[in-house]
Amino acid sequence: MNWFTRWWERDILQADKLPLMLCFVAFVVTFFVTRTITRLIRDGRGPFKNNISGTGTHIHHAVPGMICLIIGAFTSVGPTSPHDTWLNCAAAVLVGVGTSLVLDEFALILHLTDVYWTDEGRLSVDTVSLAAACLGLGLVGFSPVGVDDIGTAELGIRLSAIVYLGSNLLLVLICVLKGKWVVAAFAILVPGLSLVGAVRLARPRSVWARRRYRGLQTDRSQQRSDHIDERWQPALDRWTNLIGGRPDPASPPVRGSEE
Repeated sequence: MNWFTRWWERDILQADKLPLMLCFVAFVVTFFVTRTITRLIRDGRGPFKNNISGTGTHIHHAVPGMICLIIGAFTSVGPTSPHDTWLNCAAAVLVGVGTSLVLDEFALILHLTDVYWTDEGRLSVDTVSLAAACLGLGLVGFSPVGVDDIGTAELGIRLSAIVYLGSNLLLVLICVLKGKWVVAAFAILVPGLSLVGAVRLARPRSVWARRRYRGLQTDRSQQRSDHIDERWQPALDRWTNLIGGRPDPASPPVRGSEE
């Protein structure tokens, strides 16, 4: 445990990353708690099964998420002193909770309709996974800023890692634009995967394909996508169902209906 204690003291406490750690933990815990509650609501069990207000309006959890996110953001940019660490930590927790609640309904916000338990709603799980990977990467971090007692060799390694991570994040962004959310999430932590995803054909409905592909390229993209889905989609579906719940086989529910 000596390496963990040393990492905690040098890269977390000395580098002032405690708020980021709390934000990451709050983000992940909130997502799993939220998905557990929504599954119970869906099955008609638990204390939240009747979560429609007296006016008949269903308040999606993105609404309290935005409130937490706004309060946390305003608190974090407000005037503080070195003795206000607890305030920064509280703001980090609010940002983590709020971001998790909002991104868990990212698909709903994107489509402007309740697609939480549909195939389109899987985009929310992909987005949360990508955000969690980014937060985790930032938490582990290789930045030498705020870290004491860095030798020449370690400084070179950290700077090289920063250059690599910057290039990798650019490739991850290309993967997102090509509609490869799962590849983008894993590519943050798996070296070289982002390059593979960036150079391969985009998904036919992605932003990249709609703006850059025409004719034969569109057909090739569709064929490639069908081949990949036939081979890998069952395994990805099982993983997504495990994390976010199995989607409904029916059409998307009416706006304002139960999640």
